[in-house]
Amino acid sequence: MSNALKTLAIVGAAAAAFTAHGTTEGHAAGKEKCFGVSLAGKNDCAAGAGTTCAGTSTVDYQGNAWTLVDAGTCETMELPGDRMGSLKELNRDLPA
Repeated sequence: MSNALKTLAIVGAAAAAFTAHGTTEGHAAGKEKCFGVSLAGKNDCAAGAGTTCAGTSTVDYQGNAWTLVDAGTCETMELPGDRMGSLKELNRDLPA
């Protein structure tokens, strides 16, 4: 394989990694991270303690797990049990 082809392959892999990282960090246009609104196993990446990444929350409305939602809707979502979404990690409904 030529050096030019190797370089192109490395640049392409790096670009793909940066694109994936930006999306999971909540940088999707018109979206924001909303904590405490995910159902068990439906969170997006980077949930808090007790989870490893996307789909690993174990409790409905786990306060340290987040999901991307439309910007401006997080804190007004209607959830059961007088719960509210939050733009910051919550210390409620955590797994035992």
